[in-house]
Amino acid sequence: MAHLLYLLERRSSLYLKKSELIIKVGMLKDRQQRERYIKKLFFGVALVSITILFLIVFFLFIEGVPIFKVVSIKDFLFGRYWYPTSDPPDFGIFPLIVASIAVTAFSSTLAIPLGVMTAIYLAEVASHRLRELVKPIVELLAALPSVVIGFFGMVIVAPFLQNVFGIATGLNLFNASLMLAFMSIPTICSLSEDAIYSVSQEIKEASLALGATHWQTIYRVIIPASLSGITTAIILGMSRAIGETMVVLMVAGGATLIPTSIFDPVRPLPASIAAEMAEAPFRSDHYYALFATGIVLFLFTLAFNMIADHVAHKYKQVGTATL
Repeated sequence: MAHLLYLLERRSSLYLKKSELIIKVGMLKDRQQRERYIKKLFFGVALVSITILFLIVFFLFIEGVPIFKVVSIKDFLFGRYWYPTSDPPDFGIFPLIVASIAVTAFSSTLAIPLGVMTAIYLAEVASHRLRELVKPIVELLAALPSVVIGFFGMVIVAPFLQNVFGIATGLNLFNASLMLAFMSIPTICSLSEDAIYSVSQEIKEASLALGATHWQTIYRVIIPASLSGITTAIILGMSRAIGETMVVLMVAGGATLIPTSIFDPVRPLPASIAAEMAEAPFRSDHYYALFATGIVLFLFTLAFNMIADHVAHKYKQVGTATL
């Protein structure tokens, strides 16, 4: 009798173990199936994003390339006159390119030192309480609508420049550079501060242990270690400046001339596209020329992003061995 009970208990335990094994295998299969579904979902989302981007670029080139049947690439890029509605029309965007480069260069001259030095102060000098107070404010500045910044430059800054410097108009290259710098500083500061703050604590402690002062540690150790992130932040800030539309449309002056002074009115590439697209007849030469201008602007921003990616990989800090 006891032997029979033992056999029954053993058989029951074997059935239980088999049932548990079947349940575990079923749960594992369900989990693997869910993971496959999630993987396919993420792949689909990524594929949709890439497809949309490809279609935008394809549409841009399809609508922009026909202008080169009317004007050569050389005359388009280096022509000094932009009169698309005259007879015969002139489609030279060289003044627009110079204006975009000048506005980006002057705004970067203002934004880069201010953004990077503010980032260094917040990450290495300021107290924790002050950092927690100032960092969100800086990030909120990046969320200001560009039309608000442009309105401020047009209503407040332009009359101030006109009265102080005695110039004909306050809507000029300097005003546009100032407003774009104001827009770029939060981006440069926030990303640079994150890069500096993420430098390993052991690197800082090793420098201080060798007798370096705090400031020597900052510019000889911390900045080189975070150079990849700082450079990426700078280039992304410059990309935002060269691609900004509303601010330069409102405060740059709108003159398609090559500037000879920082107080000359200019018209960068984005401003020209925004100002004229609504009035260009559909599928006209003017229409195609504006899309070709968009191609040039796209290539500029693509070059900035490629440079940022190259610098990020070239100076990427891995541990302490790459210092």
